[in-house]
Amino acid sequence: MTRKRKLLAENRRARHDYFILERYEAGVELRGTEVKSVRAGKAALKDSYCVVKGGELFAAGLHIAPYDKGNIFNADPLRPKRLLMHKREIRKLQAAVSQDGCALLPLGLYLAGPYVKVELALCKGKKRYDKRETQARRDAQREMDRELKERSK
Repeated sequence: MTRKRKLLAENRRARHDYFILERYEAGVELRGTEVKSVRAGKAALKDSYCVVKGGELFAAGLHIAPYDKGNIFNADPLRPKRLLMHKREIRKLQAAVSQDGCALLPLGLYLAGPYVKVELALCKGKKRYDKRETQARRDAQREMDRELKERSK
C-alpha cells in the first residue's frame, strides 16, 4: 500500500549543483511544536546537508521556523535534526561519503501519512561546465516542446 505524499519543502539548489546518484527515505525526529510548524509549511532545506556522528544520522542546516502559536518551549530552528534510518543503511552512507567524495543532501521534506519524512540523496558535485550543459539541454527541450505545440495548433 502506497501512502500519499504531501511535499512541504524542496531543495532545488541541490538538483542544480549536484548529480544525484542514489535516493533514500528517512524519518525525522521532531520536538514539540516543530511538527505543527512543518505542517504549516514553515520549513526550509536551503544550505542543508547530512552528517553521520556516532553511528547516527543528522540533518544540519534544516530550518524549521518556531510555531507562531507556540510557547517558550519552541525548539531552536537550526538545531541538528536526527534522521531515522536502519544502522546498516547509515553505515553504507557513511562509507560512501568518506570514500567516494560524495555529499549527503536532503532533497525534500514531505508528509507520508501522519509521518514527516525527508528524501535524502547521495550526490556528487557538478562542475561549472556540467551546469552549463544541463541548462543547454533544458533550453533545447523547452524549444522543441514549443515548436511541437505551435505545429499542433
